[in-house]
Amino acid sequence: MKSHAHQLKLLVALVGAALSSTVAAQTGPIKIGVVTPLSGTYAPIGQQVKMGIELATKEVNDAGGIMGRKIELLFEDEEANPAVATQKAEKLFQSAKVDFLTGTVNSGATLAVGQVAERNQRLIATTVSFSDAITGDKCSPNVFRVNAKAGQQSAALAAWLAKEKPGAKVFYLGPDYEMGRSTVAAFKNAAEKAGAKSVGEVFPPLDSKDYSPFFGQIRAARPDVLYTSMAGNDTVRLFTQMGEYGLLKGIAVVSASGTVTSQNIKAIGTAAEGLVTGVGYSIDVDTPENKKFVSSFQAMHKTAPDLYGADSYGVIYFYKAAVEKAKSTETDKLRTAMRGLEWSTPQGKKQMRAGDHQAMQEMYALRMTGGQFKPISKVPAEQAIGPDNCTRF
Repeated sequence: MKSHAHQLKLLVALVGAALSSTVAAQTGPIKIGVVTPLSGTYAPIGQQVKMGIELATKEVNDAGGIMGRKIELLFEDEEANPAVATQKAEKLFQSAKVDFLTGTVNSGATLAVGQVAERNQRLIATTVSFSDAITGDKCSPNVFRVNAKAGQQSAALAAWLAKEKPGAKVFYLGPDYEMGRSTVAAFKNAAEKAGAKSVGEVFPPLDSKDYSPFFGQIRAARPDVLYTSMAGNDTVRLFTQMGEYGLLKGIAVVSASGTVTSQNIKAIGTAAEGLVTGVGYSIDVDTPENKKFVSSFQAMHKTAPDLYGADSYGVIYFYKAAVEKAKSTETDKLRTAMRGLEWSTPQGKKQMRAGDHQAMQEMYALRMTGGQFKPISKVPAEQAIGPDNCTRF
């Protein structure tokens, strides 16, 4: 009898512990993992990701959290390296038990971390990665993208190119990995459809220190336009060296989103003057949401936001809207809630396309004038996004 009573007490204790842990899981903080480059050539991008997420999290927590639960952020350094990113993501999913993960910058890292998310039955969203493959032929049911992909950027840039430089000869230069090759392919396709002629392409390794070996090939091709998708500190070295070698004379330079940002423009200086880029964000976007965001960002961080900061700020509100719609942080319910979801961002309203998990948004062509980007044209969201090529789910 005594043994039976002891077993009964033990069972009651175990059930009680299980119930209390379940209650704690539903009432404790919502843990969001942020795997982003805090060192290396993409550290300036990672800093904007961190600042945008921290601002949105502070706002949400100050307003009472998500369904009464505060957000807790856990940061890990991705180092712009897919192998490192997968290790850090696994650690956050397995040890820290994060509810959701974001922050990945390197497109290869986003694809790799997406596989980790599938294995762990968790969801991730990138706010930076450009590769069309992420929401295209390598799409994942557990991966969402709140920022504009390469194809959307290219639509805005190609529309400007067709109008301002019809029949231009274009040379392409991108970093030699998933993002670089994807952005070049996307813009090349859009530019050729708009009547441009492709005259060559090169892919220097990520974190190259010397770009001059590629300059002879560019000169020999005699392009009217040079397209580049370099980013972070790589952009600084590329533009500085192009200026030193006189390569910028007589050539119009156009770029992917984020090639030149508030984080690297001072180091680049006048070499970026006149650059035209296709983006989904500018601090000059004239919406009440953006004016409030820019003011709050500058007050908190003492620097201006760029597209990475804006989209990383927006991902927290995307997640909040999805949890409130699903009334749960459970993966299956949350995934369903995210598909087709509309939410507010500094750019205005965005919608997550259900079929491929790609955010729809207006796109802009911006020109660098006097050290600042100014909008010169825009393309509607429906026109910019292109077809849904995801067939995995």
